[in-house]
Amino acid sequence: MTRDARADLLALLRSRVPLVVIETRDEPRVLDLLASLSGSLADKSHTPVFQWTVTDGLARRDIDLGSSQRHNAQPTDVLRNIRATAGRGVYVLCDFHPFLEDPVHVRLLKDIAQSYDAAPRTVVLLSHEVRLPKELEPFAARFELAFPSRAERHAIVERVVDEWRRGNGGARVKIDPQALEMLVENLAGLATVDTERLARKAVFADGALTASDLPLVMAAKYRLLNRNGVLGYEHDTAKFADLAGMARLKAWLGHRKPAFDGSALALDPPRGVLLLGVQGCGKSLAARTTAGIYGVPLLRLDFGALYNKYHGESERNLRDTLVTADVMAPCVLWIDEIEKGLATGEGDSGTSRRMLGSFLTWLAEKKSRVFTVATANDIAALPPELIRKGRFDEIFFVDLPQESVRTEILAIHLGKRGLELEAREVRALAHASAGFSGAELEQAVVSAIYTAHASGQPVTAAGVLAEIRGTRPLSTVMAERIASLREWAADRTVPAD
Repeated sequence: MTRDARADLLALLRSRVPLVVIETRDEPRVLDLLASLSGSLADKSHTPVFQWTVTDGLARRDIDLGSSQRHNAQPTDVLRNIRATAGRGVYVLCDFHPFLEDPVHVRLLKDIAQSYDAAPRTVVLLSHEVRLPKELEPFAARFELAFPSRAERHAIVERVVDEWRRGNGGARVKIDPQALEMLVENLAGLATVDTERLARKAVFADGALTASDLPLVMAAKYRLLNRNGVLGYEHDTAKFADLAGMARLKAWLGHRKPAFDGSALALDPPRGVLLLGVQGCGKSLAARTTAGIYGVPLLRLDFGALYNKYHGESERNLRDTLVTADVMAPCVLWIDEIEKGLATGEGDSGTSRRMLGSFLTWLAEKKSRVFTVATANDIAALPPELIRKGRFDEIFFVDLPQESVRTEILAIHLGKRGLELEAREVRALAHASAGFSGAELEQAVVSAIYTAHASGQPVTAAGVLAEIRGTRPLSTVMAERIASLREWAADRTVPAD
């Protein structure tokens, strides 16, 4: 436990606050901390610390007095017992949140709080989530338990290593020093019990701690944190060579990599980019490639899945999700088609505006190494607040690929499928596919493969060319809309290529 956490909680308990709310999943850590503070809460006398659960009733936590008071297991009984006690004490009620809906319990807690001057009893409501009734809010203060510090995480890993050694006849654990430091870094943001569990997962699998353990640990960490199910997680991301063109975007990302990975200590980490452009031109692949360039996991946020019919729940889902992204740092947060999640309209009740405000506040104030890549296709649906300068570090426009880039795209998709065409044939296909997006070029290759398979013939350049000539690209079908998009972006964005 960090010294700051001890000092902060001690100061709060000494401030004569009758109700303390602690929302955390690290219950054992809080209980141990409170028990260790019992001798410091009063100047002349020891302050007893009690723990209550609905299963075991009331028991002393600071000293061992044997069995618990099972006759005080019922919520009403324990609150009446606390109210009737004249002496000072700290009463930790674990998972009491379901019982706060009972007006009798609310009244009893209010009685205890209002009589604090006569009998200094502090009630601590400890649970993963506590929604305090409004009647009790004037008497309460909230305490945020910090996650284990780097030194504490290091000690936890060392304890796990020692545990494995004792269980295996004193055998040494093979430790890669760099992997150890990366593991300690990646375990940030977890409760003590979860930190220990993932450290054990890494060490106990093979009695070693190497770089190969890190992807498994990060995937397990993600599963622990993503309780609302709106984030997708990918540790294996696209490579630099998978993205054709976009030279300016690649250079821009490369220049900011030292600031993102922390090697340039004097620079603030970049916030992110907004990618606007024509559908199918590689914006999503650019997000995956960004994670690959920076060598971090990719989180994909589905804004539509955040919305909930109950008032306030959508905003809460967003806050929880952004907290998860902060805890998963360093990472890239990819928000695909962001305009669909933040568009406003009739019947919205202001939810989308509040969601936009929460997201922009987080984007501007976050200190964690979360690089945000937001993509959008429909300029008209984007809120003005989102695209003004200063929200993102830069706004890039992804246009239809030029002939040289189309050549790269075709070569990539042919290579992925084990197809070999002469360089001059690939260049000819690129020349014949003016106005095609990257997605349309890929589909031409795929369609040529299907056609060749059906006829029992090998894939040829002529077959791919036939598919290209038989396709009406989006640039033709929606020529006016794309022209309008290009006109809007001309003076407002930076070309990605």
